Amino acid sequence: MTYKHGVSVKEQATALVPPVRVTTGLPFVVGTAPGPAEGELPVNDLRLIYSYKEFVETFGFDEDLETYSLCEFAQVYFGLYNVAPVVFVNVFDPAVHKTGETPDPSLVASADIIGGIDAGTGKKTGLELIEEVFPKFRLVPGSVVAPGFSIDPTVAVTMGAKASLINSCFKAQAIVDIPETVTKYSDVPGYKETNGLTDEHLIVCWPRIKYGEDKHWMSSHLAGVLSNTDGRFDDVPYKSPSNENFVAIGAAVGSDEVFLSPDEAAYLNGQGIVTAMNFIGGWKCWGNRTACYPGVTDVKDAFICIRRTFNWISNTLVLTAWQKVDAPIRKRLIDTIVDSFNVWLNGLAAREIILGGRVAFLEEENPTTDVMDGIVRFHLWVTPPSPAREFDFIVEYDPDYIQGLF
Repeated sequence: MTYKHGVSVKEQATALVPPVRVTTGLPFVVGTAPGPAEGELPVNDLRLIYSYKEFVETFGFDEDLETYSLCEFAQVYFGLYNVAPVVFVNVFDPAVHKTGETPDPSLVASADIIGGIDAGTGKKTGLELIEEVFPKFRLVPGSVVAPGFSIDPTVAVTMGAKASLINSCFKAQAIVDIPETVTKYSDVPGYKETNGLTDEHLIVCWPRIKYGEDKHWMSSHLAGVLSNTDGRFDDVPYKSPSNENFVAIGAAVGSDEVFLSPDEAAYLNGQGIVTAMNFIGGWKCWGNRTACYPGVTDVKDAFICIRRTFNWISNTLVLTAWQKVDAPIRKRLIDTIVDSFNVWLNGLAAREIILGGRVAFLEEENPTTDVMDGIVRFHLWVTPPSPAREFDFIVEYDPDYIQGLF
């Protein structure tokens, strides 16, 4: 005991813990870049980029967007949709991918995008580097994109698997494209099902997007639409990207332009495919469903905006509650967590981000043996708003109004 004489003050931890803010739509993008005018091209090295200028200084730029997919994404995301930041990974290695003495980016294969972990050094490459985004930047990826490469079903399925569980605790959505070999809209659902693109953490896109003389992959544009829309709605993904504007002059497959009627677009939407439609208000993103639909109709998985809101809520729970891990299990801890998240959910409901939500610590879900072993379970109920995908009007002739003539 220290001898005391006078007045002392002791601080108590605040009973309510503010939620940790999550950058909702942060894209993690894997692809190819040409190299900067000065310095070396980063290869399988995470780079957090906040502007078009910074991208060009780091990765270089080439007008050949078909060859250099990261250039396409930077042009679309920064230039057309004016959103930031992005975590980029270039897998093109001029020292490895070459034909004779001239570097050859066409040699970059799906295996390079998927990547792996070196058994000797433990170094990660390709999509595996998503595990290092949060430890390095303290940012949670919201979208996983590989424009031009996700047309390979093996890459697309891997992207969905990576997005479903990052660092064993975070969730995101992978945005993938259907290849241009599928030229008819009616053949797209069959390709999707045959190749196993049915994960709730996948968003499947068809066709491509035209802008000026360029033709982009829709996944690049959809990533921009998602982030731009999130930014207009409090950085929370409760608004669907459907019926939001694409910065586009058209849609195409190969050299053929694509103009879908509302019925044709609705057919694709009903098969879990996001498309583009020029009907009212210019070229729009059109579709609310993740790739699991129609095989899975659970509302939390089948609607893009609800799936993303659940991702956002889950990621916020992890980041906020993590600071209390290993604290003594006592009433004060339970009350702090329950009260903090209920206050947060009440605030979301007041802003109509959700229709309602609550957290509880239930005795039946916390057996004594689990609590003794340090396991504590909280139950959260939440209802994000569904997108109003259909309005039905009933129009009826009323002869009673004829009496107005008299």
